[in-house]
Amino acid sequence: MFDFVRTHKKWMQILLALLIVPSFVVVGVSSYGSGGGAANEVANVGGQKITQQQFDEAQRRYIDNARAQMGERFDQKEFESAEAKRFILDKLVENAAIDAEIKNSHMTVGDASIQKNISEVPSFRKADGSFDLDKYKALLGAQNMSPLQYEHQIRTELTKRQLGSALPGTAFVPRSLATRLSDLGAQEREVQEVLFKAADFADQVKVTDDMVKAYYDKNATLFQAPEQVKVEYVVLNAGVVEGLIAISDADAQKVYDASKDKFTAKETRAVSHILVAKKDAAADKAKAEALLAEVRKAPASFAAVAKAKSDDPASAEQGGTLGSITVGGEASLASAEVEAAAAKLKEGEAELVQSEFGYHIVTVTKINPAAIKPFEAVKGEIVAELKKAQMSKKYSELAEQFTNIVYEQSDSLKPVADKLKLPIQTIDNLKRDTKAGPDSPPVYSAKFLKAIFSNDALKNKRNTEAVEVAPATLVAGRVVDYKPAAKRPLAEVADAIRKTVVEEEAEKLARKAGEAKIAAAKAAGDAEGFGATKSISRNKQPEVASAAVNDLMKADVTKLPAYVGVNLPGVGYGVYRINKVTQPAETDLARRGMERQQFDGMVAQQESYAYLNALKTKAKTKVSDKPLTKTADAVE
Repeated sequence: MFDFVRTHKKWMQILLALLIVPSFVVVGVSSYGSGGGAANEVANVGGQKITQQQFDEAQRRYIDNARAQMGERFDQKEFESAEAKRFILDKLVENAAIDAEIKNSHMTVGDASIQKNISEVPSFRKADGSFDLDKYKALLGAQNMSPLQYEHQIRTELTKRQLGSALPGTAFVPRSLATRLSDLGAQEREVQEVLFKAADFADQVKVTDDMVKAYYDKNATLFQAPEQVKVEYVVLNAGVVEGLIAISDADAQKVYDASKDKFTAKETRAVSHILVAKKDAAADKAKAEALLAEVRKAPASFAAVAKAKSDDPASAEQGGTLGSITVGGEASLASAEVEAAAAKLKEGEAELVQSEFGYHIVTVTKINPAAIKPFEAVKGEIVAELKKAQMSKKYSELAEQFTNIVYEQSDSLKPVADKLKLPIQTIDNLKRDTKAGPDSPPVYSAKFLKAIFSNDALKNKRNTEAVEVAPATLVAGRVVDYKPAAKRPLAEVADAIRKTVVEEEAEKLARKAGEAKIAAAKAAGDAEGFGATKSISRNKQPEVASAAVNDLMKADVTKLPAYVGVNLPGVGYGVYRINKVTQPAETDLARRGMERQQFDGMVAQQESYAYLNALKTKAKTKVSDKPLTKTADAVE
């Protein structure tokens, strides 16, 4: 919301941390020590055990939610990282610490709050908005939950919410400090700039072979080629299974003969009318009968009469046209009486009917009789439906065969490929940390990579197990060739190193020139060589390089002009002359109020964090690192 706060978030957090009430001992989960206990226990919070199964279930829900929200951008490997596991474990521990505090403090919420919360759930309401008890019980029953269990769950959640909302409401930043922070954000400084571009010094750099070798030796990790495998693999998915299902013409014909109603286009009728709107009952009927006689005498004049005399202006413009009805289908006209009459008339006939709108002279201008679609026209649709009906059963049968064969004949993929008529595909240079994209082959799946880089697959060149990489998609693979991680030869990377060394040395020369410029400017006391004056502020888009703004805004300006030198990554070195410091003539009170709310929010966040950690400490929390280190087998 505010560029100043966003750009200087770390600085703001350090400053505002001084306001946090120091009664809370802030410690990380890792500070609690190693948890002992049963092998299945990953944490213990106040005697409440968190098991490996609970962690795995929480991780599964976390990954499923992320997959649903991110769609094609989802990368499961990112959500199986140590950082993601730490986040999940921390949340489990926090919840357990809150539960312990609620239990020890005997906190609860009243029945009235429970009832109010439940009554506000849209799924439990009738159409008129009132609470539907039968629906409430039925929906809970569908989830194998009784009302008592659900109400206990709501009570627990509301109690947690009550506990969690207590601190943020009391957090605030003193007005004087909030004003000072806002003023710092609004402050403007007039500067002049001169850039020393590294590219201008590149010709002065002479790179020797010894410099290249030294860089290569010092930065060995930069030139480490990751382990790679060449893999053969087979895939069983819905597309493969569908191709293995054969539907004969005779079977399709049987379905067609038994379901002709489904393939029959119902009769449709184009309907027109002339409306005599309600005014005077006797006069209305007499007028309608006269119009009926007129169009019966000259049926071809119906459209012209409708246009001239109908009281329905919308259809009158179209010669009385109302649209089409489907005989035996759903109602499509506003008047049921008009539709019923139209269903019985012959083409060109007219009839008089009465409805809530008045009297209608109804006619049918065209009838398209019911007709059955020929077999050839619907054969493809029938075959697709029959295949779909057989797919689930067929896939289950083939999946079982696939799984058994790749396991029982684990020295080759040829048996499963021959049995199920699957092509053996090959991919080279597959890495353990390969990232999957929306159109990536199935072997990029995190599950498959874990299997193919297991000890058994790498050392013994055995088939992996059948890995479900997506719904109704199984993959099995086999390592054909393995290249361990190795340092790339110097000759292979020498040119890249030489380019990097030139860039680094040129940046050093640019900095040296910039520092000399600062010394000369201070001695001379003038602005020679500097560019035009520019205005910068923490709250607005900078007119200089973004990397320089923070250094310029925190520079000591007790004596002006002030000089600042800044390293500009990818550019070189910037030298800046600060000439003037000003505050806006008018205070933006609306902005100041919004910023104060954000400052209060930052303090509340820090206090909440401190409070949660204090609860963990109070509960004598012990956490194991087991969930964080649980990974795929490594090659020994």
